[in-house]
Amino acid sequence: MERASINESLRDLPTDNWMSHLPRALWDVPLCHLAIPGSHNTVTYCLDRNNRSPVDLTQPDMLQKLDKYMKPLIRPFVYKWAITQESSMKEQLDAGVRYCDLRIAHRPNDNSSDLYFYHGVYTTVTVETVLKEIREWLDAHPREVVILSFSHFLGLNQELHSLLIETIRKVFITKLCPKRETITLRNLWHLGYQVIVSYEHNILNCYDELWPHIPYWWANKCKAEALIEEFECRKQLGRPGGFFVAGINLTEDLKYICSHPTESLKDLVMSTYPALLEWVEAQCPGPSTRSINIVAGDFVTESQLVPTVIALNEHLLKWT
Repeated sequence: MERASINESLRDLPTDNWMSHLPRALWDVPLCHLAIPGSHNTVTYCLDRNNRSPVDLTQPDMLQKLDKYMKPLIRPFVYKWAITQESSMKEQLDAGVRYCDLRIAHRPNDNSSDLYFYHGVYTTVTVETVLKEIREWLDAHPREVVILSFSHFLGLNQELHSLLIETIRKVFITKLCPKRETITLRNLWHLGYQVIVSYEHNILNCYDELWPHIPYWWANKCKAEALIEEFECRKQLGRPGGFFVAGINLTEDLKYICSHPTESLKDLVMSTYPALLEWVEAQCPGPSTRSINIVAGDFVTESQLVPTVIALNEHLLKWT
């Protein structure tokens, strides 16, 4: 298989196999120094529109109260602002996403041990179904590596955490990379590892396959300019060691939603992508204290985020 030469733009790499097409000079660069595209709140493309469970407790108190007493009126607003990705897991991976932000929930009053994803409301697909979809995709792309960040948990007790971890181990088996390994593409390819699992819970200390929580920079802003200003201030303090995420996802609060009744999160996000991508294009990956690593956003397959982030790795070619 031909690899990209230094003279070729990394922006033009095939997105479904971009890691395997990187120039040889980047094969020994630690993954935490590469620029890697990711998706924020990855599994929201299949929220359950028919489920009657209340909105999750992470939502504003007023929204929870309105949903309880005015569900038929409130739910359409919840869905418009809860969906952060419209593409399936396979479509996101094909588009070049290599970091997935996974938020896990056990539905209230559910007597089964089934787990779902959530963002305001719960998904129609189970966690196990999506993990198997990722496994099938990896089988067809043996030189691609994904980072799965299990970062939020809702309604899980210790038993459900243990069941989730056993599901992860059962699905990915030998593809799981132990946290003691050196994380470069060359080393991962040699050992056959394709999955790095970050788990934000103290149970991770009991498992060799679970990596610590990956810090996620989130500015909690409604405007691109405010988000960029916040990130520039954080960069002055230096990036975290190891993997970390710059989440260029904007936020919204109940006041903003009520003052923009005809809009959706997608309207907000797509209108601000030009300014956000301009900021991304000015960033550099690498070991510098002001470098970036993973960049995650919303509606990633409908923007130029993925090729923009992949192209940032051209900066590394100057130093390898």
